Amino acid sequence: MSSTTITTETVARTPTREPTRARLFLVLIALCTAVTAANIYLAAPLLPLIAHDFGSTPSAIAWIASVAQFGYAAGLLFFAPLGDRVNRRRLVAGLTLVTTAALALAAAAPGTTALAAAVFVASAATVVPQLLVPLVAERAPADRRARHVAAVIAGLFTGIVAARVLGGLAGDAFGWRPVFAGAAVLTAILGLLTASVLPSRAGTPKGNGGLFSGLASMPGLVRRSPDLWRACVRQAGMYGAWSALWTSLALLLTGEPYDLSTATAGLFGLFGLSASVVAPLAGGLVDRFGAAKVVRTAYALAAASVPLFWLGGHVLVALFVAAIAIHAALVAAHIANQTLALTTTSTPATANSAYVVSGFAGGALASALAGLAFTHFGWGGVVAVAGVWLTLGWGTTAVRR
Repeated sequence: MSSTTITTETVARTPTREPTRARLFLVLIALCTAVTAANIYLAAPLLPLIAHDFGSTPSAIAWIASVAQFGYAAGLLFFAPLGDRVNRRRLVAGLTLVTTAALALAAAAPGTTALAAAVFVASAATVVPQLLVPLVAERAPADRRARHVAAVIAGLFTGIVAARVLGGLAGDAFGWRPVFAGAAVLTAILGLLTASVLPSRAGTPKGNGGLFSGLASMPGLVRRSPDLWRACVRQAGMYGAWSALWTSLALLLTGEPYDLSTATAGLFGLFGLSASVVAPLAGGLVDRFGAAKVVRTAYALAAASVPLFWLGGHVLVALFVAAIAIHAALVAAHIANQTLALTTTSTPATANSAYVVSGFAGGALASALAGLAFTHFGWGGVVAVAGVWLTLGWGTTAVRR
C-alpha cells in the first residue's frame, strides 16, 4: 500500500516538476543570451569616455565599435557551427572563459590598439547565444518550438538595448573601465552556470570536426535546402532594411530639422524593447499558423513603415510609429525565419550559422549603402535603400526556384 502511494504521488508530481525545470532552464538561457549579446555592443555608448581617457576624439576611435562587429562575424563563421560537432557544454564554458578574459583585458587596456584587440576577441567568442538557440529548438516540444526560440530572441534584443542604454548610463556614473569589468563578471557567472546545466553529450557528428568544416559546408547546405535558402534571403532583406534606417537615424535626429542632442537621439534605442514584447506573441503565431504566414505579415508591416519613416523626416510622431513597426516586423520575421532554419536540416547549428551570417551580411551592406545615400540624397535616400532591400528580400524568394 505504501509503495503504491509513493508511486502514485511520484507520477502525479512528475508533470509539474518537468515543466518547471524546463521553464527555469529557458529563463537561464534567455538571461545568458542577454548578457553575452550585450558584449558585442558594449563599446559603442562608451566611445566618448574612452576617447577622453586616451586623449582622443570619439570620431577618431569610432572604429573600435566596428571591430566588435567584425569579431562577431568571425565567431559566427568559425565557432557557431561547432555546435553540431563538439560537446556543447565544454564549448560554451570555453567560449565563456575566453570572453571573460578578453573583457577583463579590455578594462585594463593601456591604449586603443590593445582595447580593440580585446574587443575583437570578446566579440568573436561571444557567439554563445547562437549555440544556445539550436539547443532550445531541439529540446522544445514541436507545438511550442517557436515560443521557446522567441524567449531566447527576446533576451537577445533586451541585451542589445541594455548595452546601448544602461551601458552608457553606467559609464557616466562609474567610468568605462568598470563597465567592461562588470560585464566580465556577469558573463563568467551566467555563462558558466548555463554551461553546467547543458546536456553533456556532443552535437550530432557530421563530417570532420575541424574549425573550418562548418564554414566549408554552409554554401552546400543552403543550396540543398530551399527552406533554409528562403529564410536566409528573407532575413537578409528584413535586417538590411532595419539596419539602413536604424544606423542612419542618429544622423537625421542630430541634424536639421530636429537638432537633438546625441544623448536624446540615443533614447530612440529604447524602441528596441518593443522586440521583447512582440517576441512571445510572434512565437505563438508561428506555432499556430506557420512561419510563412508570419514572415509575410512581417514584411507587410515593414513595407508600411517605409513611408512612415520618409514622413518622419519632418514629423517626429511618424518616426515613433515607424520605429515600433520596424522593430515588430524585424523580430517577428526573425523568430519565424530562424525557427524554419533550425528545423529544416539535420545540422541545426551550421544551418543557424548560415542564417545569422546571411542576415548580418545583408545588414552590413545595407548600412554601408545607407551612409552613402544619406551623404548624397539625405534621409529620402536612406528610406529608398530600405525599400529596395525589402523588395529584394521578398521578391527574390516569392518565385519558386
